[in-house]
Amino acid sequence: MASQSSLGTPDQLKDPNYTPPLMQAVPLGLQHVLAMFASNVTPAIIVAGAAGFGFGSPDAVNLVYMIQMSMFFAGIATLIQTIGIGPIGARLPIVQGTSFAFLPVMIPAVAGAGVAGMGGLMAGVMIGGIFHFCIGLFIGKIRFALPPLVTGLIVLMIGLALVKVGIEYAAGGAGDFNRSKPEWGGMRNWSLAFIVILVTLGFKFFTRGLTAVAAVLIGMVVGYIVAVGLGMVSFAGIGRAAVFALPAPFKWGFEITWAIVIGMCFMAIISAIETVGDTSGITKGGAGREATDKEITGATFADGLGTAIAGIFGSLPNTSFSQNVGLISMTGVMSRHVVTIGALFLIVGGLVPKIGAAINTIPYPVLGGGVIVMFGMVAAAGVNMLSDVNWNRRNMIIFAVSLSIGLGLQLVPDAMRFLPPTLKILLTSGLLPAAFIAIVLNLLLPEDLDADDD
Repeated sequence: MASQSSLGTPDQLKDPNYTPPLMQAVPLGLQHVLAMFASNVTPAIIVAGAAGFGFGSPDAVNLVYMIQMSMFFAGIATLIQTIGIGPIGARLPIVQGTSFAFLPVMIPAVAGAGVAGMGGLMAGVMIGGIFHFCIGLFIGKIRFALPPLVTGLIVLMIGLALVKVGIEYAAGGAGDFNRSKPEWGGMRNWSLAFIVILVTLGFKFFTRGLTAVAAVLIGMVVGYIVAVGLGMVSFAGIGRAAVFALPAPFKWGFEITWAIVIGMCFMAIISAIETVGDTSGITKGGAGREATDKEITGATFADGLGTAIAGIFGSLPNTSFSQNVGLISMTGVMSRHVVTIGALFLIVGGLVPKIGAAINTIPYPVLGGGVIVMFGMVAAAGVNMLSDVNWNRRNMIIFAVSLSIGLGLQLVPDAMRFLPPTLKILLTSGLLPAAFIAIVLNLLLPEDLDADDD
């Protein structure tokens, strides 16, 4: 990693319009890609697996396509942020990537018989992206309704909803197709997952710089090498994959399912709030200042536009990536042009199916070890946000009721079996009822309800 002194003066480093020399800008751009790569492609792999075309399935070519699109549209959305289109885009070094937050809504949409299928999911992504774009018009006015008590609870719930997926992948993959395999849950699978976890922790806590930032990716690479040695990896699909392919509009069709549309629109609000936090984190960590209203609005517009475009071509929702915020604080380089270079790498990679096919060779236990860490970090981030809450009786009751109902419905979905399908999927996601209850109670219950307990 290049030193700050060789890049420019302190004032230059804090300027988003500053362009470091190309020999230094390219490695810095690659750093951003490495920091977000594993997290970016993982949601596509999980959704594809839930839809029935995961690793080893006859329709695995569709998984390769989704991996491609997760790279390609992460790059496109990042370019919208860094270069900008009129009022759209923060024109800051914000890296966009496929969002984990939407998974608890997307997985039941396509799993098994599904309530929507891939066509319904993509319609939800597109409409949710348009709604997300519109949030930019009033993002500043709704922040009062989403204090740390609410946002922390929602992020915690997202992490808890995904923990099951991590365990299933570590055991050998989610879904009946994988569970039916005799090796599912066996020690070989779990040993591979634990290797990934241990290597990730080792690099995270005992190294510095880029190796610490990209610890999950390094852990998965080590686990992959071990899997190759154990004969768990087949490279046949790479040879069959094309060298170049363009995105296909309406790849999965278009079918409106209101449960998915409503769920995606709600999660867009959470994603927008996350982007506000990341935008503020970049300006504070890189330039020592608060983000302007124009930057926050532009970042939200770009979030929504990037998601809507991705949905048209069969990809998943995009959001700003927090791990890259930390990378900017570490390097001290605020140049948006550095991130633009990283975006170009993602776009080129997304046009080469052989890269997606190579990622498709990763065994489920290797991926499981990585996502156990990633999903656990999502839950931990929610706990960290909740640490800012004043835990009086009022806030404890709001949290307790919201968590109990939301998590309970998530764990026992049959409790809502007599409801219409649309309402059932909204409630059994757990996220939507928990968030709704927390927001309503927080707005209705007076702050001084038990002031002498503070």
